[in-house]
Amino acid sequence: MSEPRILLTGLGIPESPRWHDGRLWFCNWIDQQVVAVDPDGEAEYFAVPVEQLMGWSIDWLPDGRLLMTGDKLRLQEPDGSVVVLAEQGGNELVVGGRGNVYLNGADFDFAGGEAPKPGYIKLLTPDGRLREVAGDIQFPNGMVITPDGKTLVISESFAGRLTAFDIDADGGLSNRRVFAEGLGPDGICLDAEGAIWVSTGGSSVVRVVEGGEVLERIELASERAPFALALGGPDGRTLFVMTAEWRPDDSIGDNLGRLTGGPRTGEVLAFQVAVPGAI
Repeated sequence: MSEPRILLTGLGIPESPRWHDGRLWFCNWIDQQVVAVDPDGEAEYFAVPVEQLMGWSIDWLPDGRLLMTGDKLRLQEPDGSVVVLAEQGGNELVVGGRGNVYLNGADFDFAGGEAPKPGYIKLLTPDGRLREVAGDIQFPNGMVITPDGKTLVISESFAGRLTAFDIDADGGLSNRRVFAEGLGPDGICLDAEGAIWVSTGGSSVVRVVEGGEVLERIELASERAPFALALGGPDGRTLFVMTAEWRPDDSIGDNLGRLTGGPRTGEVLAFQVAVPGAI
């Protein structure tokens, strides 16, 4: 495993990374930006259309239009205008090859310390219909869809596991099963061999296969929390790790207060790995 290269620094909480059109795109929480950075570290910053400090993500429809979650699901048109695609808010989203949009969320105030409630996955089909396709998700987080469009895997952060579903012909989810346990999953990414890079809940990330076998491990600095991961780069073999300082002994409010008011500790780290991302 190569030593990490710091691609970007001085960020809030970098989240929801996607390799798209030759650049790494991600959400810069706290600073309310979408950022696109090339492999040399040259970055472009875009302001988000509505105020939202945390809890939002991005992805693209097959036709190249940008989607953004938050309090609602929004779509950016080619001319730059932004429209509300659905009144449904969400934490994370992922788009399937047929244009099906999967959003997840949980209806409680996480940052405010409200008691947790089970979350859900909802499906928005290209014809505009929205329905719930999975429930009882223990704080839903990052999701991936396999290249064949047959399987969706989601992080259940509060349960410490990755959960897999079959994707039915109508976009529904069935055959719920455990992919791997004993983790601390947040944002995840899938490689060409079907393994998933995921955080452990501490300051490390691992490459794990269905059934839970850990194939590789990367240790980060002890105070750095890995919030999300993506595979990309010119050959698909760069693992981007989105990190920021997070003190496990602090409350959520303490950590967020420090991040919103203090020095920006967020970084994007880049590691070279052997197996490229799934296509």
